[in-house]
Amino acid sequence: MKNYRIMVVLMALAFVIGCSKNNDDNGTNGIDKSANLKTTGASANDILSNTNFTKILIEAAYVEGFRPTQAAMDNFVAFLTERTFKEEIEVIYNALPSPGEEDLTLEEIADLETENRTAYNDGETLAIYIYFADAPDVDDVEAEGIVTLGAVYRNTSMVIYESTIQFLAASSSLITDIEIETATLNHEFGHLFGLVNLGTPAINNHEDVDAENHCNVVNCLMRAELQFGGGMLKMLKVAKAKGLAVPVLDPECILDLQANGGK
Repeated sequence: MKNYRIMVVLMALAFVIGCSKNNDDNGTNGIDKSANLKTTGASANDILSNTNFTKILIEAAYVEGFRPTQAAMDNFVAFLTERTFKEEIEVIYNALPSPGEEDLTLEEIADLETENRTAYNDGETLAIYIYFADAPDVDDVEAEGIVTLGAVYRNTSMVIYESTIQFLAASSSLITDIEIETATLNHEFGHLFGLVNLGTPAINNHEDVDAENHCNVVNCLMRAELQFGGGMLKMLKVAKAKGLAVPVLDPECILDLQANGGK
């Protein structure tokens, strides 16, 4: 299916990017998990600056057969290096069995994180958890081209719907899975950076009035379209025409990050 309909209806976005699932399991095995169970954007300054943490540890948890490409992860680390002052960024991989679901809700993804996450903030290390799923978002309507590529749901947690990305890449002769993975990772992590008005205040107003917490600047990495299949393909084609591998942050988003401790 090559013609995906752009869907900019954010499917209860307040939950998708603002959900903070309550969890009483804050001290299991002596690990204090509370700092990693906050709302999306709450750790924006900690991620961007070196005030409290000098290292980012990324736990890439993936269902076997749905591991992200090494090239996309390298691109993602380069993006973080470009926008944060972290002295070290490390990626560890955690292969997991399939949960055996046809689709996944964010509540189910959060429960899987509770069961399987191994990395939490420790000393000067800030831990990020990314789950690469083998099942699509519960609200996808594949027959109509309405598919979600990623979401954030806590201050250090996000999901990438890897099976959907692989399907989308296979449907296009022009766009690769590396490009879709890179753009999705960068976009979703932009929300963990606190963009737009999600923990990192906007210096100048550039929030899309029709898409909360997304940018209104044309072709910016934080446009809402990048969260969905059709919008992703369209914006990647535009980026290619400009000689870019994937969409990038516009000057307004960069200004916001710099004001909140980033580069």
